[in-house]
Amino acid sequence: MSLVESLEPVSKRRKIDPEIKESLSPNCNHWFVHTGICISCNSTVGKSEGRSFDYLDPEMRMSLEAITFTKRVISQTTWTEEKKLHLVLDLDHTLIHTIRVPQLPESEKYLTEEAESRNDLWRFNSDLPDDEALIKLRPFVHQFLKEVNEMFILYVYTKGGYDYARLVLELIDPDKIYFGQRVITRKESPGLKTLEFVLADERGIVIVDDNRNVWPDHKSNLVQILKYKYFKSNDNDMEGKKKRDESDEDGPLATVLSLLKDVHKRFFSDWSNEELDSMDVRPLLTTVFSTFNLKKTTSLL
Repeated sequence: MSLVESLEPVSKRRKIDPEIKESLSPNCNHWFVHTGICISCNSTVGKSEGRSFDYLDPEMRMSLEAITFTKRVISQTTWTEEKKLHLVLDLDHTLIHTIRVPQLPESEKYLTEEAESRNDLWRFNSDLPDDEALIKLRPFVHQFLKEVNEMFILYVYTKGGYDYARLVLELIDPDKIYFGQRVITRKESPGLKTLEFVLADERGIVIVDDNRNVWPDHKSNLVQILKYKYFKSNDNDMEGKKKRDESDEDGPLATVLSLLKDVHKRFFSDWSNEELDSMDVRPLLTTVFSTFNLKKTTSLL
């Protein structure tokens, strides 16, 4: 199965594959290489050619031309057939808060016991000996994912490792309904975050992240959400003493959901196939953000 096939529903594969074959040069530019073999001409291709997308298929490499083409085809297919955009979600301090148990102040050690009975708090063993950690889900996260999944193709993009990301996804997406294999970690992107690894046109991508500094080249796609901090860092943490938690109904995730709904509605309100090449979510984000009272929960930067 090709990389394009792995990203899109079965109903789309017959429409995308012929376009790819017709677009290949007679001299073959090795657009798609799998296990070192060009899918088109069956010749052996060196590993230095093309870019890998290990999170989708560790054996697949794509030329820059193929990446550009694939992003355009995938976006236009999801726009026209599903009326969906793409949404890239951070994990830490956006959807969850994680802390190692040894870092908990004495006043919050009781949370390690509460994790046994709560459905929003989990205790797990990290990779380090005698080093347990707690994961707290942000309020409203389940409803948020359920609703954005109806409007967007979802990606996770985290600076954490692959095993950690999969552990978190077992909690928020155990049946792989929302993200599938679309999980980008520090293995693929050890430095700053970039949309180069997201197989979609940047004109149709929205990012939700608490940290704007990791997206230096894509701030126009970014909705910066208020950093989620549930655990106190020490017993003198006054912010922690004032908690308990964010609101489900009008907290940051609920507010961002309202913004995303408005963006999606505006993007597709005057839909026309003839306008595909001019449609762009980025100016819409600026317009929609100006109508929201989001100063305490989000910012568009």
